[in-house]
Formats: sequence, C-alpha cells, structure tokens
Amino acid sequence: MNESANYAVLGGGCFWCMEAVFERLPGITAVIPGYSGGTVPAPTYEQVCTGTTGHAETVKVSFDPERTSLESILETYWKAHDPTSKDRQGDDVGSQYRSIILYADEAQRTIAEESRKSAQSGFKTPIVTEIVKLEEFFPAEEYHRHYFELHPYAGYCRVVIAPKIAKLHFPTR
Repeated sequence: MNESANYAVLGGGCFWCMEAVFERLPGITAVIPGYSGGTVPAPTYEQVCTGTTGHAETVKVSFDPERTSLESILETYWKAHDPTSKDRQGDDVGSQYRSIILYADEAQRTIAEESRKSAQSGFKTPIVTEIVKLEEFFPAEEYHRHYFELHPYAGYCRVVIAPKIAKLHFPTR
C-alpha cells in the first residue's frame, strides 16, 4: 500500500447510517461521526442542521491497512448510499446530507477519483459525489456516537438504518 493516511472522511447522508455501516467492516478500528467541508469552526449539530455552515454530516473511518484498504472502504461507501442524489439521502434533505469524500493527501485524492470513476458504471445517472481536500474534521457531540447500537428500536434506526445494513448483508448484532 502507498503511504497514505489510515483514515477516510466520508459523507453519505445521515452520519448515524454511515457509522453503523462502517463499524461492521473488517479492519475498521474506529468510526467517529462529525462535520466537515464547511466554513464555521467547531459547528454544533443544531448549526449544521440549518444547512448554512457548509458542513456535511461525515464519519471519520480509521482502519488497519494490514486488514483493509481505502479502496475496499470506498467499495462499501458507493453501496451504502445514493451518490447520484444531490444534497439528499431519502427523506434527509439539505447540503449537510450531501455525498462527499474529503481526502487527507494526494494519494487519497487519486484513489477517490479512480473509485468514483469505477463506481459510475453501477449507476444509471451521474455520480454527484464531491471529492475535496479535508481542511478539518470536527467530531460530533457525544450523543451521536454509536447511535444505532444504543437506539436500535428508535424510529429512524428501524426504518432507515436497519434496512440499509440488511441490504449490505451485515449482521445487525
């Protein structure tokens, strides 16, 4: 593997969904929900929800490069959300729910661009996923962490997250 950061910052709708997906992948060492891609320093969830901060709900996915790769993580990423929907995932609407990959270095940028190009053949409409330089990742408030694991019977978890995990053939634990 090339010398690259051993984490990826990805946005694909609600960070609760993305966290639940990536926590189930082999080789993942941590998944932290947060905010990236905007202009407001240290935004709060309430600020990001207004859609005025420029931030997307994202997850920072740390991984063991001996067990998985950024390429493998991105293969799951393209399946875990609709990268052809601009500023929305299902009923979650707004720029904070956009599809975005934030790269830490040039190696990650190249991998992300190649992955997006390869993934396009699996979609009838163009992928709109942004690929931009990571300026800063702001961890979300503590109550967002492990949301699906802590609230599996909450409405959003049952209606949105659980079916997504089932579609990807991951165990619900």
